Amino acid sequence: MAESAGSVMLARSAMNRAATEGQRPAGRPVRGARRISAALAGLAASTRYELLTFDDPVASAGCAIPGPFLELAGACMRAAAERAGEVRRIVPRHALPRLEGGLAMPGRARLAEAIPFKMIVVDRAVAAVPLDLELLYNGLLLIRDPVVVQALVRAHHACWAAAEELTYIPPPPPPASDLPPQLRPVLDALLSGLTDETAATRLGMSARTYSRRVGELMAALGTTSRFRAGAEAARRGWV
Repeated sequence: MAESAGSVMLARSAMNRAATEGQRPAGRPVRGARRISAALAGLAASTRYELLTFDDPVASAGCAIPGPFLELAGACMRAAAERAGEVRRIVPRHALPRLEGGLAMPGRARLAEAIPFKMIVVDRAVAAVPLDLELLYNGLLLIRDPVVVQALVRAHHACWAAAEELTYIPPPPPPASDLPPQLRPVLDALLSGLTDETAATRLGMSARTYSRRVGELMAALGTTSRFRAGAEAARRGWV
């Protein structure tokens, strides 16, 4: 436990040190539900071999967070976990009832008495930490500084060594389906948080054509909500 606490202090110190270096800031702050959703989708899409998390599934209980955002965040993490060959998730003991209630994710998980903060680390190259250390919905810091990322990885490894193994039943695979190729750029534009006008311009479409393509994408995903569209696209492995 002393090693775990020391690693967490090292990670916090590295974040603070990098944040005060004018030439190399600790990371890029991301705020607003649409931009945060786009950042999570980007993390999921970029995952190749490893996903490390400190996660507290009950942290959002009692908070006014839209259900579609929670669905999208969960779908992005499941998509990232399905892409990664190695998944290590650490959750606090008080979250165990929720985990037993079906909040499963591919990969391995361990139970700790507490977690120092919420965190996502992808491929030891990029990390996401909530700006308030608790809720991603309130904003997150995307960190690519290698010193800070490695300090976070070390903190995770130390906590992992002291935590208790959990066994999950893997969730059923998503239904087999393919994204029509003409809708790929539209999905990417939606996930990037672009306005319809900007997206249409970048894709070289008229506003009417872009609107029609968005409608086709929604129909393919079986929803009329853009938040839910993102969640369903992640669930199907389209991001």
